[in-house]
Amino acid sequence: MSDPTPVIDDLREESEELDRLVAGLDPERWALATPAPGWTVAHQIAHLAWTDHAALVAATDADGFQKLVEAALAAPHTFVDEGAEEGARVSPDVLLERWRAGRDALDKALRAVPSGARLPWYGPPMSAASMATARLMETWAHGLDVADALGVERAATGRLRHIARLGVRTRDFAYGVHGLTPPAGPFRVELTGPDGDVWAYGPEDAPQRVTGPALDFCLLVTQRAHRADLALTADGPDADRWLDIAQAFAGPPGGGREPRGDAS
Repeated sequence: MSDPTPVIDDLREESEELDRLVAGLDPERWALATPAPGWTVAHQIAHLAWTDHAALVAATDADGFQKLVEAALAAPHTFVDEGAEEGARVSPDVLLERWRAGRDALDKALRAVPSGARLPWYGPPMSAASMATARLMETWAHGLDVADALGVERAATGRLRHIARLGVRTRDFAYGVHGLTPPAGPFRVELTGPDGDVWAYGPEDAPQRVTGPALDFCLLVTQRAHRADLALTADGPDADRWLDIAQAFAGPPGGGREPRGDAS
């Protein structure tokens, strides 16, 4: 199993970058609406704090996590929103400190996970590296929602490599949640990273291919932008279909974003 330290380090950096974005906000800006219907900036941070806590319990208390699963099963369609709503009701100062303490505890817990151990989750069990990757993906995606609400454009970084890899690895999952049979063969995915280097996945001679900017691919698989607004190219019908349904996050198919259209 690969060393989880690099992705845990990147998760910390991603969280700290988002922290700097919200730390100085006045209460009115915490209440700004984000692109997620019904969610303010406070809801976004509360959701991250809530999910970090669930990941911490998964890494440290298997019996305690089973209770969280049972609570989720009792309210499968509302438990995520309820967690965000509960956190958003507290003052921004309290919420910010709660998020900071929770992610610091999770950082330490993930670094202490024994090599080869699998952590329970709402889906399949995960390694410490996979858990950190999932948390990084969510932190980046919800951070984009916060940035959109604040009118801030965040620069792409090499940390997107983890999200891109997760997006490739969840190809079959995306087909499955849409009730579709995944293609039998692997795809070739070639993405241009923020520094101009190419991130390649899959065999070079695969007939089904996806190419384009890594940022656009990450926006697609986190459903933070509509495919029509992204510079991604699919060669082959299966690859083309994948770009319509791709998602790297657990749960049912997401609603995605509407096309921006021509803003000129």
